Amino acid sequence: MNALPTLSATEIITDRLRLRKAHDADIDGLIDLQTDPQVRTHLGGPRPRSVVQQYFDAYGTTAIAGKPGTYVTAHEKTDRCIGTLVLDRRSPDLPGHINKGGGELELTYLLRRGSWGAGLAFEAATAVLRAAAAELPDQPVLVVFQTANERSLKLATRLGFRRVGTFEAHHAQQTLAVADLHSFKDRFPTS
Repeated sequence: MNALPTLSATEIITDRLRLRKAHDADIDGLIDLQTDPQVRTHLGGPRPRSVVQQYFDAYGTTAIAGKPGTYVTAHEKTDRCIGTLVLDRRSPDLPGHINKGGGELELTYLLRRGSWGAGLAFEAATAVLRAAAAELPDQPVLVVFQTANERSLKLATRLGFRRVGTFEAHHAQQTLAVADLHSFKDRFPTS
């Protein structure tokens, strides 16, 4: 894809969370993220469990475990998978860019339904963006979400992303929001 650098940290720990590489014990949680109708409401709907199970039977977590900037979000004490968070480069082939050639950093995340409403997505995103701000040169970071997804809009706003446009993709209006990476260095106090 793109040779631009992304976050190299393999683990980031917060008060309540451990962002780490995936391992086989996470498969049930990862399957749940892909098959839960509520989690996937604004992501094109749930994927068939048999298809997702077949994928993990064939590949395990190897397809996501070693990719820089890709994390399982787990409870810090139990290490139970509650979601995923990715800070990677947005493919130039996708719509929604602020740079002509694309390749901007993009933050994406999913949380299992039982973890909603507790500020965990904010905590995870803040930790990853702070780590990236300390490691990478200043640059724009994107979030893209279905405009109808009010939870994602609230989270993006709380994190300091500003809406810069909308576009149509996946049969729905998408919102493009941006923040400068280094704005996360000092915005949120460390715990």
